[in-house]
Amino acid sequence: MEKTIDENKQGESLILEQKEGNKRKLFIESYGCAMNFSDSEIVASILSEQGFNTTQTIEEADLVLVNTCSIRDKAEQTVRKRLEKYNTIKNNHNPKMKVGVLGCMAERLKSKFLEEEKIVDLVVGPDAYKDLPNLLAEVDEGRDAINVILSKEETYGDISPVRLNSNGITAFVSITRGCDNMCTFCVVPFTRGRERSRDPQSIIEEINDLANKGYKEVTLLGQNVDSYLWYGGGLKKDFDKASDIQKATAVNFAKLLDMCAIAQPKMRFRFSTSNPQDFTIDVIETMAKHKNICNYIHLPVQSGSNRILKAMNRLHTREEYFDIINNIRKLIPDCGISQDMISGFPTETEEDHQDTLSLMRYVKYSYGYMFAYSERPGTLAERKLEDDIPEAIKKRRLAEIVQLQRDLSEEVMKSNVGKVVEVLIEKSSKKSDAEWSGRTSENLVAVFPKEHYKEGDFVNVKINSCTSATLIGEAVGYSENN
Repeated sequence: MEKTIDENKQGESLILEQKEGNKRKLFIESYGCAMNFSDSEIVASILSEQGFNTTQTIEEADLVLVNTCSIRDKAEQTVRKRLEKYNTIKNNHNPKMKVGVLGCMAERLKSKFLEEEKIVDLVVGPDAYKDLPNLLAEVDEGRDAINVILSKEETYGDISPVRLNSNGITAFVSITRGCDNMCTFCVVPFTRGRERSRDPQSIIEEINDLANKGYKEVTLLGQNVDSYLWYGGGLKKDFDKASDIQKATAVNFAKLLDMCAIAQPKMRFRFSTSNPQDFTIDVIETMAKHKNICNYIHLPVQSGSNRILKAMNRLHTREEYFDIINNIRKLIPDCGISQDMISGFPTETEEDHQDTLSLMRYVKYSYGYMFAYSERPGTLAERKLEDDIPEAIKKRRLAEIVQLQRDLSEEVMKSNVGKVVEVLIEKSSKKSDAEWSGRTSENLVAVFPKEHYKEGDFVNVKINSCTSATLIGEAVGYSENN
């Protein structure tokens, strides 16, 4: 639940420029969070060097890979249906096709996929992508292949990712892998392993390379970006054993943000996902200092009730969350804030639910990702807590959360009418080819007439009206970011 899932991107297949001399065909599609889509770019880069070009036609693929997600039951069911489809195609059209599962489901369901159901040839966990050449050699010899070992070192900092279905304007750059926060509802620590940070120099090099290629915005990505900490390598939990020099020269998330903003002053920066327990005031101060760090924070809270937060093993209270919000509002008054929320967590009472609604009213979120609790196998909640809230109550509480968020989103949208905002043009509007669509610094979607502007331009737009989800305006000139 910590990782935001964009429903519009689920099942997207990868399209890459064809590399001359590559003879084998790869079909790869991704489910889950932005980290999974970023990982698919790493896999594509590795396989491109192994003679694979991508195809959009499953029937002609030599290798079909699905990058999977375990965070919600719906995602697992979707992947299972896709695997059944792959195998139908394999049996009826292309018996030489090999099928593989990557990512979070790979670790959790390895024996089920390979031995019991025999629906895949290859199972590769999120830390084992560099082993793909060896695993494919095993598969080519007619043997099943598996590597789901979780690493304490792997960050893929030395792999230059290809860009997945990129618009050439915005890109993800991964800065951490794994997670040490043992939230009772979440499978991520078990499927992605211990938290480790990537060398800041390799991050800056990747960002500089993206700038040279014309990219205008980068989102720094991690399971929990705020706990980024580089002191020469090693796990965050071992930082207290570091030498005095390592501690003195360590780079935390605020420092990394500062380095990125200075390295590319004409590039916009975002980050996701944040965790309240690690979110420090120096991050807010760094955001306020640099115009090219977007005024937007995705700050999952999951519940407004202290009792439920404790049951979730969220290491922050309602009051501490409010302190963070107050500091954000003080230093960055117009900052957009979004949330993740779970309704119907075990033992949740009506009073707990009302605490969630009151917290939402206090924060006035721009938008949110809201789910009814679903028990995930292997989590502490599944082992220790009874899923005791009836489905009807979960759904009713979720509906109330969703409706309140709609009202708050509309309020945020209306507050922008009459303002001039900077918009990075990303694509044509879905509703009209005569209009551009892009996002403001606060991560709100805005549309306006195309005129002479082009994709990748930073444009000042006067907002004249809005819908519940879109700002509508007219360009008044280029912004100083061009």
